[in-house]
Amino acid sequence: MWLSDFRIVLPDRVIERGSVCIEDGFIRDIAERPISDAALTGNGLILLPGFIDMHGDMIEREIEPRPNVNMPMELGLRDLDRKLAGSGITTAYAALSFSPASTYGHLRSYEHTSAVIRALYAMKDRLLVDHRIHARFEITFPKALEVIDELIREGTVDLISLTDHTPGQGQYRDIERVAQRMAAEKGVTREEAAALVARKIEERTRPAEELAATLARISKTCHAHNVHLASHDDDTVAKVEIMAQLGVTISEFPVTEEAARAAHDYGLFNAMGAPNAMRGQSYSGNLSAREAHRQGLLDILAADYHPSAILPAVLELAKIDPEGLTGAARLSAANAAHALGLDDRGTIEIGKHADLVVADDTGIGHVVATLRNGRTIFSDGRLLLSRERMAPVHAD
Repeated sequence: MWLSDFRIVLPDRVIERGSVCIEDGFIRDIAERPISDAALTGNGLILLPGFIDMHGDMIEREIEPRPNVNMPMELGLRDLDRKLAGSGITTAYAALSFSPASTYGHLRSYEHTSAVIRALYAMKDRLLVDHRIHARFEITFPKALEVIDELIREGTVDLISLTDHTPGQGQYRDIERVAQRMAAEKGVTREEAAALVARKIEERTRPAEELAATLARISKTCHAHNVHLASHDDDTVAKVEIMAQLGVTISEFPVTEEAARAAHDYGLFNAMGAPNAMRGQSYSGNLSAREAHRQGLLDILAADYHPSAILPAVLELAKIDPEGLTGAARLSAANAAHALGLDDRGTIEIGKHADLVVADDTGIGHVVATLRNGRTIFSDGRLLLSRERMAPVHAD
């Protein structure tokens, strides 16, 4: 099946009016001209590699859309799957936390998170997107080690990030900002919020030796089972150095330029949020993804909490990328594929999976269709198979 007359974003250049042949779910040929008898005609729409999202925080809101309003897990996972497909995502790493003392503690308990992971894996073959698991391991909750060990041995975890959301460092290094935000969210006074922050710091503080032992153990387990390891909210050069020594290969959401530059120097991939890149600023006052991109420090765009931001972010960054759309598109697919060992996808090349996004660049940009393994998993109705390729319906 030929897809004809698209603006095709290749790894190194853009074909302005080209065609792609798909057979058995793979890209079999690429032509630098329109094909007259193609099954699908793009009329100049953009053809991008399917987006690979290494960090999506959306499952909890699908399962519990309002506090204490629980949806059936199968319904929540199905709805999330459809939203991802409609955003151009063909491979998604669901970021799930083991953090029972957090604001969402009932959703991030060891039992609940393990149940979500197992449910997602049980549904994999019935879902549109290729779903994988990104387990967020809070290093101040070492009890989660046993749970994560079990899941890794089951083969249900693909990526682990080492997180520490203790106020005073990382994403929450500005304690005053943390207290102000908590006061607004909980409807308490500034003084009450400050007391809550101080209590959280006290509860989560662990001896350095204990943290080092926890990190060493989780690192050893990941390497033994070929599970990729990421750091989270790196804010200092020293922290990046420790993470690199543990075998971390991705620094997700570095919060300072110094940390992002150190990660780059150590050969780590810097991953940042597409909403940050689209808006031009971090909602928590940390490093801007656009600024990181200008400095050559941004490698991967993650959906974070808003998957539909990926395409607008790519189009926005293409305006300032030295290679234009080609360079910006790497951030949403090729670099993540490389970082996560997904050699069979991430670029439009012969022999790769036909994971593709059809998009237009009007306004903020719109996903027109999403294909995974050559099969349409989302369409807004604008693209139709040519009549010559539509099988007639015969009455019995």
